[in-house]
Amino acid sequence: MDFALSQEQTAIFDMAHAFGQEHIAPHARTWETEGTIPKSLWPKLAELGFAGLYVSEDKGGAGLSRLDATLVFEALSHACASVAAFLSIHNMCTKMIADYGSNDLQKRILPNALTMETILSYCLTEPGSGSDAAAMKTKATTSNDGFALTGTKAFISGGGYSDAYIVMARTDDGISAFLIENGCDSLSFGGLEDKMGWKSQPTRQVQMDGCEVPVENLLGTPGQGFKYAMAGLDGGRLNIAACSIGAAQSALDQTLVYMSERKAFGQSIDQFQGLQFRLADMEIDLQSARTFLRHAAWKFDTGAPDATTFCAMAKKQCTEVGSRVADQCLQLHGGYGYLADYGIEKIVRDLRVHQILEGTNEIMRLITARHLIGRRH
Repeated sequence: MDFALSQEQTAIFDMAHAFGQEHIAPHARTWETEGTIPKSLWPKLAELGFAGLYVSEDKGGAGLSRLDATLVFEALSHACASVAAFLSIHNMCTKMIADYGSNDLQKRILPNALTMETILSYCLTEPGSGSDAAAMKTKATTSNDGFALTGTKAFISGGGYSDAYIVMARTDDGISAFLIENGCDSLSFGGLEDKMGWKSQPTRQVQMDGCEVPVENLLGTPGQGFKYAMAGLDGGRLNIAACSIGAAQSALDQTLVYMSERKAFGQSIDQFQGLQFRLADMEIDLQSARTFLRHAAWKFDTGAPDATTFCAMAKKQCTEVGSRVADQCLQLHGGYGYLADYGIEKIVRDLRVHQILEGTNEIMRLITARHLIGRRH
């Protein structure tokens, strides 16, 4: 198959890139210092259709493919991976509501979610169960009007910032998915986490102590929440891979400019063959990872039986390549790369978490290995 972009796909990338350079890049360091992203940004992104990228058009979304969506996240990450990744989380949630939400829930939540007047967060991980998501302890018991949720979710991007949360909880049938809206008396949040990167995203624990959820806020069938969560994570892994590639490409672009201007021993440092080899290796790694990502996205879009494995492989490969390239770019900047003014150290910090979230890269290897072994039995 040919992964050359169509004119429409190039236009999607260019539109997202232009938006990021105008509305995000000039403010990214300020937002990082403030520890929050202005909510006024999100409706501007929603006007471009970026709040429901793969929600069908008949439900108000953009109806794009997953491959198309990776172009948006790659382009936005040229400006800031933290902002782009938060948008990915919101899109995961809008897709789940569009696919599994009741008619009432869709009518009540989806329109404002697609304009980003309502901002959504995703709650799966718990303090004692990260990669072992099936061991979660959050419970949902039946009540007079629906369900009462009790438990704690950890590392939640948008905790205390978002307007509603998709929460995975254990029910009698297994794991089920619920939407909790702000205003529940028994919904509270932990302190703001002080993180290495992604500092512009407010991150807190989400705590529920008998939080009442109406029955219409149950997503899909009881006991099927884990299946929904894993389906959502496949797409999330593609998006986070794209964020790594976009941010690393930005670092490389900035490094090329810096090296053309930085003089040493009578010439610009981009003329030294040893450093040219480093540049070549980074370009080859990025192009290879980008091609693999698009192949995995194509697998997802076409419903290939091995799509989950390819999403896992792409996530592992792209996030590690992205971090490695960003680190090399910092090295090529010398001492200046360590200074916040040049923006490279921010990229290094932001990309490091990509090897942990949406399933650690160790779990991505496990998924891949089990697929390999399973083919022999």
